[in-house]
Amino acid sequence: MKMKRTIIVTFCLLYGSVCQGQLNEPVVHGFVSQGVIQAKDSNYINHDGEPSLRLTEIGVNMSMRLHDRVRVAGQGIYLNGGNRYPEGVRIDYLFLDWQLASGLDWQMNVQVGRVKNYHWLFSATRDVPHTRPSIILPQSVYFDSFRDISLGSDGAALLANADTAAGSLEWHWSYGTSPISDEQSENLFSNLATGEIKQTKDHQMSLVFKPIGTSMELGLSGVNAAFDYHQGPQDRVFSGSATSKRLMLRFRYSSENWELSSELLREWVAYYGVFGPGGDIHQASEGGYLQWRYFLSPELTLLARADLFDLNRKDRSGQLRFEQTQGAVPRYFGYMDDVTLGVSWNIAPQWRAQFEYHRVKGAGRLAPVILPDTVHNDQEYWDLFAVQIMYWF
Repeated sequence: MKMKRTIIVTFCLLYGSVCQGQLNEPVVHGFVSQGVIQAKDSNYINHDGEPSLRLTEIGVNMSMRLHDRVRVAGQGIYLNGGNRYPEGVRIDYLFLDWQLASGLDWQMNVQVGRVKNYHWLFSATRDVPHTRPSIILPQSVYFDSFRDISLGSDGAALLANADTAAGSLEWHWSYGTSPISDEQSENLFSNLATGEIKQTKDHQMSLVFKPIGTSMELGLSGVNAAFDYHQGPQDRVFSGSATSKRLMLRFRYSSENWELSSELLREWVAYYGVFGPGGDIHQASEGGYLQWRYFLSPELTLLARADLFDLNRKDRSGQLRFEQTQGAVPRYFGYMDDVTLGVSWNIAPQWRAQFEYHRVKGAGRLAPVILPDTVHNDQEYWDLFAVQIMYWF
């Protein structure tokens, strides 16, 4: 409903701008990417672990200024990423951006509609393949099963920036909800859950500081989200609710030839009634990554990354969950650690090839989350290979 209202308001503004002769030409960009990916001994891409062409991203984005201080921006995309997220077409974002106020060294904008998530280091660029540092982002922070939920939300956002004597400050705030499809529900709970998940709140805030005279940025962000679950017929999961509260620290340093970046998180998750009367669960997850990129030339970039995640900081080995499920869920579902090596090659103007290899220990970030797939994820260690060719205009 919020999305429909935004579209109606957008068309009204477009119509008014056309009548007044103030409409500018839209700026349109797009991209097409195709790859081959294999995740052996896991269900990350498919269930047989064979090489797959399910690494497709095709998108078009547009931005158009309606007035001096108002613009509209949106992106539609087709995705096929295997089991990582639902296949198909979706609108990643569509919002009105209004420059609320500005001065010589500061500015504040308000956005309304399906707004983007600007709070994390790569959250605003993860939807475009050639703006990501790697084909697969670190799963501790950028969990693929939550891609559509965490990319943005239907609601409003405030973005402010200011230059001070000590450096530049950026402050972002957003509030809204994200629709959750049946396929996303299955990724979260498994196909044994036949009910419906509804997000009731997604409240985020972040602050980023860039000290003057340096190439460094430091950031702090927080998330407070809530969900309701309505039980379906012959459901293994009960009606209930869940909350997710996340605190993240962010760091990036850029030099002429290399870049070092990191994000650390602690996430408090609670389930109420979902597992039946008296089955409430409270746990805190921890994770983060350290990523290094070296720019050999304008055409060639190397990447190395270590990414760590523990589902329960009080059960890092997964032993407690193993005992609570009487051995049904192996210990390695309590964590997921990933070492990644990658190469990015700009083979021609607006053409890029990316190659990467992941060595992974654990299955704590594989879907489904609540009722894990222990049949297809029967190995603690597994490998992932990916090659992707992309073109953009």
